[in-house]
Order: sequence, then structure tokens, then C-alpha cells
Amino acid sequence: MARDLSSVDPTLHAALKRFPPVTFGPATTRLMRFANRWVPDPVHAPDLESTKRSVPESGRTVWIHRRHSGTSPVLFWLHGGGHVIGDPEQRRWAAVLTSRVDCVMVSAGYRLSPEHPFPASLDDAHAAFHWMLEAADDLGLDRTRVVIGGESAGGGLAASLVQRLVDEGTPIGGQLLVYPMLDDRTAARTDIGPKEHLVWNNASNRFGWGSFLGMPPGAQATPPYAVPARREDLSGLPPAWIGVGDLDLFLDEDTAYADRLRAAGVDVEFVVSEGGPHGFVSLAPLAPISQRLFDSAGAFLAARFGAG
Repeated sequence: MARDLSSVDPTLHAALKRFPPVTFGPATTRLMRFANRWVPDPVHAPDLESTKRSVPESGRTVWIHRRHSGTSPVLFWLHGGGHVIGDPEQRRWAAVLTSRVDCVMVSAGYRLSPEHPFPASLDDAHAAFHWMLEAADDLGLDRTRVVIGGESAGGGLAASLVQRLVDEGTPIGGQLLVYPMLDDRTAARTDIGPKEHLVWNNASNRFGWGSFLGMPPGAQATPPYAVPARREDLSGLPPAWIGVGDLDLFLDEDTAYADRLRAAGVDVEFVVSEGGPHGFVSLAPLAPISQRLFDSAGAFLAARFGAG
């Protein structure tokens, strides 16, 4: 049956028609992990230098993307994939963001669920972040100007990492959260149809959160830092940019998190893209709706790095 794209931005239609209507589960996750290796990249950046390193503590891969030599501010990035798929290379994100602001993007790999449930991925991200700070001089990074960001599940993981680092006393310049996966309680909602949303529906969401948490989503209590939206006190967190489409399953939870950050005294820029389903900037990075989101994210990064 054809999917209803009437509310979707027209410049995304072609990309969505090429994207299969997948609901994630054990079998489809294995298939998507394989298929993810062969996704073509329409963003070309011949001047982007990309190198791969390994974090000694965890053995996980870290990609370092830069356009210029010299000491630069850094965007520490965590990839998306619902906690169950994804690749740390992230050259596409590096290409579009480093074209808008002079920075280095450090993209960290982490163990995936369900094979490695929480806290494995957060521990990997934490280890990679501290390795990056320790190696900053050798890598040409300005450790005083650091923003942590991520897309989808990586956006949620970035929010959790920020919370953990702030609690440890590590200063962070900002957080860039692209349609972040912040709240497991969305997956437990019965008022949302399991396949009602494009790209990432609530049936997939339930599988992703259950795989990550090692228990059904929506439980009365979850471990600290596992679900960033469950944190009671959001005061003292760094300024945030949160971008999400108005057709995204995560719109409500992202809106609620932005509102709670503001109420806690945190500066927030909240951008809602009309006609955008989940993952639209990755599906169609050259579409005008995606370019506008990139421009807004780049402006936030430029402001935060300048503030450093």
C-alpha cells in the first residue's frame, strides 16, 4: 500500500519513495546493518580530510574530519541508528557542518544493542571523549571550545553524555541535538499507532529502546543517564540546539525537553522543520529543507565556538 506523503515536504518525496517502509526487529536489524554499508553519499567534499583512529580504552573507532590545519574547535559527534544500527564514519555530516563553520568533527563509534545494552554505548562515548581531550594537542583540537552533538539515537546519547560530563565537572560549550531520541516513554504510548510515522515508527522505537535498556520501555524507573528526558534537574546544562521535523515521532518528546531546559534556565534554540519526517536530512541532504536545518545548526556552532 502506498504511503501518504501529502504532508511531507515535496522535495523529500523522491528520497522517501526509495526508502523501504521498514519496521525494526531482530531480522530487519541484521538486514539494515548490512544494507547500511552500501548507502551512497550524495555530498562530495574532496577537501575534507578524514582519518581513523582507535580509542585504547575501548577499542572503538573514532573518525576525525577536518578541512584546515591548525588548532580548531571541535564537534564531538555520535551517530544515529535507533541504538541498533549505524556507522561512526559520518563523512556526510562532517561535510555539511564543516562547510558552515570552521571546526573539526570527531565522530565516535560505540557498541550497539541488543548485543551490548546500556551502559555500553555511553561508556564507549565517554571513553572516546576523554581520549579526544587527552590527545587534543596532537590532533590539533582546541579543548576549550567543544560542542557535543548527534543525530537520532546519537542525539539522545549526546544529551546523556552531556549530563554525565557536567555532573563530573567537565565544561561543555553546547549540545547540538538533531531529532534526538530522548524518552523511552514515547515507545510505551498507546495513543500512537505502531506504524503511524514515516521512517522510524513506534514499533521500531519500542524495539530500539527495549534493546538499549534491556527491558520494556516505559518502566517506572531507568538507570541514571540511560534516558536523558528522565533527568529531573536540567539546570546547569550547556546551551542547546534541537532540530526536529513536525512529522517526526520524536516531536513531542523533543518539544518537552526543550521546554524543560528553558524552564531550568538553559539557553535553547528549538527548530521545527515543516513537512519533515524522522531522518529527513540524512535521506535527502541536498533538499532545501535539509539545507535550512544545516544552516541553523552551523550558525549555532559558530556562535558557541565564538563564545569559547
